[in-house]
Amino acid sequence: MNLEDFDYHLPPELIAQSGAEPRDASRLMVVDRKRGEIEHRIFRDLPIYLRAGDVLVLNESKVIPARTFATNPHGTALEVLLVREVSPGGVWEALLKPAKRAKVGSRLTFAEGLTATVEAVEEDGTRLLRFSGNVWEHLEKIGKTPLPPYIHASVDPARYQTVYAKTPGSVAAPTAGLHFTRELMERIRGLGVTVCYVTLHVGPGTFKPVRGDPNQHRMHLEPYQITPEAAQHINQAKAEGRRVIAVGTTVVRALETAWDGTQLQAGQGETQIFIRPGFRYQVVDALITNFHLPKSTLLMLVSAFMGHALMQRAYQTAVAERYRFYSLGDAMLIL
Repeated sequence: MNLEDFDYHLPPELIAQSGAEPRDASRLMVVDRKRGEIEHRIFRDLPIYLRAGDVLVLNESKVIPARTFATNPHGTALEVLLVREVSPGGVWEALLKPAKRAKVGSRLTFAEGLTATVEAVEEDGTRLLRFSGNVWEHLEKIGKTPLPPYIHASVDPARYQTVYAKTPGSVAAPTAGLHFTRELMERIRGLGVTVCYVTLHVGPGTFKPVRGDPNQHRMHLEPYQITPEAAQHINQAKAEGRRVIAVGTTVVRALETAWDGTQLQAGQGETQIFIRPGFRYQVVDALITNFHLPKSTLLMLVSAFMGHALMQRAYQTAVAERYRFYSLGDAMLIL
């Protein structure tokens, strides 16, 4: 597996700077893995491809206003991206810019009287910050919604949340779910499709480029939770030969991590799974996803699911047909 196998040319104007309105008006490329066929639809046509007995699994993680600012003891301004709380005592993993201005032992001052001490620097350059107070109580006042670096336009924070977002913890949206409206969800349930939710809090590693040998790439840890109810629905579907349809790569990573070889295990955990060609899917039968960055782990995950040649053809088609790419862009349904 070579990194160049996952490269493609994308005209910059195809990178979506805003989401479709209404949400389900985005385009939907439908790819049939067995037949190698590609269709072009609108996302609201999704129910055409669903049937009674399917289990549709969504990630209900909510994006937090994790982008904030602080000053060090010398008055230098620092941009801070809060990645995740690693200890209930107010210890957070964070990315800081400029990082060299946040040395171990430095005391950082935020708005609202909040302070933090840099406790450690991890191997990947992230800092561990110990806060003086409860960060969750201050986030809405001191933070902003972090947007992917390729989005340059102003985006309503509500548009960067799924309509079913519930549990705060992500620094990036599980973007495959951004196409769903409440009305579309009701139509899907009306077909006899079981809709259930898992939680995987998306970290900044989702945007981390792969450099060099992909086999040496290391994924960031991301926390996930699968409820007993969701596990029961999915396990029963697998036992009865019904389809499990994942909405987004985050759902894929949670489900394939929690599969113990015979069934899906409920509970909390952390995943560092890197799904790439050669991986054998055990849980997911169909996938709804957006169009991903070149040379990214997400593109490799999709390639592992649909086959490399078909993935290349689908992306070439998407460029030729002027689909909108990345987080706020169009969607793909892989059957």
